[in-house]
Amino acid sequence: MSQKLREFYVHLSRNILFTTNHTKKMSLSELFKKIFSRLFVGNCLGMLILTVLLGAATYIFIGYYTHHGEEITVPDVCGLDENVAKNKLKALGLQMEVTDTGYVFNAAPFSVLEQSIKAGGKVKPGRTIFLTINANGPRLIALPDVADNCSRREAEDKLRVLGFKLGATEYIMGDPEWVYGIKVGGKNVVAGTKISINTPVTLVVGAGGTEDEYNGNDSLDFILNTPDEEEFSEEETEQSQPAGQQTEDPFA
Repeated sequence: MSQKLREFYVHLSRNILFTTNHTKKMSLSELFKKIFSRLFVGNCLGMLILTVLLGAATYIFIGYYTHHGEEITVPDVCGLDENVAKNKLKALGLQMEVTDTGYVFNAAPFSVLEQSIKAGGKVKPGRTIFLTINANGPRLIALPDVADNCSRREAEDKLRVLGFKLGATEYIMGDPEWVYGIKVGGKNVVAGTKISINTPVTLVVGAGGTEDEYNGNDSLDFILNTPDEEEFSEEETEQSQPAGQQTEDPFA
């Protein structure tokens, strides 16, 4: 047992001596040798080259994707037909999209009224130009509910906001400034009817001076409350004679 214990202590002392010898302070020259070793320098150069290559590839890709240095002059397509404008822009490498419609009386149907980028502007290839196209006819709008529902001023404001044109006001007997109806082309129209914004709308408005409507109960009340003819004649005779004079019987 003592022999094994002795061998253990010998082995432990050897390990301690080995560890102590390898934990000595590293000299400055040894430190530089390790830093500038071929393996370390090779790794640093490899990382640097990889970084440069990735940066160059990114720059080339961004330039290709954004068409760096390439510019296209936007043409004037206002007044052209929609299809003609589309083909003209496509030939230059531009895209087209219709975003709105309007109506101009003296412009051709489906012609371009406006373009988002003015003619002569510089854009990148593939840029989308937004266009406003002339409609085939005037816009139709549903009439609001103004008849027998609001005053003339309120009705006019509602119609103007929607884009309607107002014609001469037609006055009838009724409550002053109260809208009784709407006419288009001389005909009465109801709320919800779709009318062209270029068609004048006529408001039928009360002008005052209302008349009492006939009521059958008025004549009935007069008949029921009227006194009998005999009673009425007797009272009239008594009032016409002087006081103290007796009425003579004509048949006596």
